[in-house]
Amino acid sequence: MGTLRRLDWVFSMYPVFYVTACTHNRKRILNQPIEHESFVEFASRSTQYGVWVGRYVLMPDHLHLFITFGPDSISLSAWMKSLKNAISKCLKSASYPPRHWQKGYFDHLLRSEESYDQKWLYVRDNPVRAGLVKTVEDWPYSGEISRRDL
Repeated sequence: MGTLRRLDWVFSMYPVFYVTACTHNRKRILNQPIEHESFVEFASRSTQYGVWVGRYVLMPDHLHLFITFGPDSISLSAWMKSLKNAISKCLKSASYPPRHWQKGYFDHLLRSEESYDQKWLYVRDNPVRAGLVKTVEDWPYSGEISRRDL
């Protein structure tokens, strides 16, 4: 039986995941400076747990991010639970009543650098397509936290 060469390409040592999470009932609560700061702070500290967040976009009612995990990291589900909790604490302190998040999230394993760049170009343009800004540079709730293995 032959080997599946494609699996070597798909499953690199530290694969990159594209993740989307939505707010409960698509409430428009994520596009504020305080929520953005909370996200960036949490994502920046994640390297302590073997998790690297690359590019991201916070939309009013959902977020997109690219993430990779090191060999001794926590799981994607544990990290997402912690992220949602951190942002929920911020939302509560800003007087947004709970429930803040839909259950679960969508994740997709990227297969190559080309796939990452291609997916990023689509994600990056979300605020423009939604009519929130005229250019991607005008959207203040996006960026890149870490470039490690992404």
